[in-house]
Order: sequence, then C-alpha cells, then structure tokens
Amino acid sequence: MTTERNHIEVSGISVEIRRKAIKNLHVGVYPPDGQVRVAAPQHLDNEAIRLAIVSRLSWIRRQQQGFACQQRQSRREMVTGESHYVDGKRYRLDVVEQPGNPRVRMVNNATLWLRVLPDSDAEARRGVLERWYRRRLKARLPALVHYWEQEIGVDVADVRIKKMKTKWGSCAIEARRIWLNLELAKKPPRCLEYILVHEMVHLLERHHNDRFRSLMDRYMPDWRLRRDELNQSPLAKEDWDY
Repeated sequence: MTTERNHIEVSGISVEIRRKAIKNLHVGVYPPDGQVRVAAPQHLDNEAIRLAIVSRLSWIRRQQQGFACQQRQSRREMVTGESHYVDGKRYRLDVVEQPGNPRVRMVNNATLWLRVLPDSDAEARRGVLERWYRRRLKARLPALVHYWEQEIGVDVADVRIKKMKTKWGSCAIEARRIWLNLELAKKPPRCLEYILVHEMVHLLERHHNDRFRSLMDRYMPDWRLRRDELNQSPLAKEDWDY
C-alpha cells in the first residue's frame, strides 16, 4: 500500500497526515508525547482534514493531557536494584552472573531473579527477560481466547505477540489474526484481557463507532475502567517511531 505523508498545524497542534488507499479518515493520538496522526483517504485535501481535526480538538487535548500525566520509566539498564513490572506488580531485579542456561524466576512475590552468563551486556540481559515475558504471555492466551470466542461468538485463527511501538494490539480481520504487544506481560491481567476482547470485537465491527462501543458494553461492561487502568500504568522508555 502506497502511503503519502505530510504535516499541518491546527490550533497549535502538529498533525502528521498519512494518505492511504482507505475509505474512512482515522485520527489517533500516540504515546509517549501525544503525537497526532491522521490516516486519510487519498482524495481528501488538507482543508477537509483540518476540519476533522478541529471537530476533535477537545478529545485530542484530553488524550494528550493523559500522556503528559502518565508515569514514565527511565531506560532500564538491566542491573540489580532496578524495578521491573510483571502482571502490574513491581519487582526488584536481582541479576546473578553464572555459567549455564539464562533464566528468570520470581522470588517471594517481590524479586525478579535473572541468571545470565558472566560479562553479558544490557541487551543480552534484556533479551533473556523479554523471552521470559513472551513465554508467560503466550501460556496465558489459549484459555482466554477460548473463553472469549464462546462469549463473543467469533473464531480467532491465530494470536501472536510482538513488540509494538504505538499500539497495544491490532487485528487482521480477513485473516482473523490478532497481534498483542509484548508490553502487556507487564500490565495487570485485566488489561491484557481488555485488549484481547477489544481486538476480537473488531471481528464483528471493523471501526471504532457506536456499534463497536455497544458491543464492548455488551461483552465487557467495565471495559472503560480497564482501558483507563492500562493508560494510567507506567509507560516503558522506548525509542518511539511513528
């Protein structure tokens, strides 16, 4: 798909426009700093996009304010004493350099024990921890997917995990494939479940419209609370790429 990019400014807000072969305009506000990005049909001119932004200014500013208030984590150096999150709980990292297979273990619900090879650097240590997060997340998904398939009445072909810079999840509707952000392994389980259900509901309704929200209300009445909990949790330090 060919994408054309340019920028405009609306009421002091910088807006990145990406024109694609799509039917409907979509406005998004992305972490960590509330960058505004518009995906627009190729036939829409800048003035039409500007009007769409103006009509959403209140919502955009609320989203940006939320990111501005959100707690940030500094870049993890992967050394003993750091704080790391698992299932929404904070753990103290204890790095032990030993020969043998690298591994991760939770100790006393307070410590994340990380065994690595001697002289391993931060990236190698981070890789060990990320693979552990991935295994935990992957092990949790089959039961969740099965339960919500029955509740929602959809059939998910595949759920995959990857590191994502600007989304918690996505859904390839035609392939019935869902992608989840690896960072969800660090968040409370109810937030993971919310994102999974959100993407599964897209198999019934592609767009974030009234029907989509009505379906979310039906299947997960507290979804807004879960969304707010997720959005208020600490943001990992990333080299964000829009």
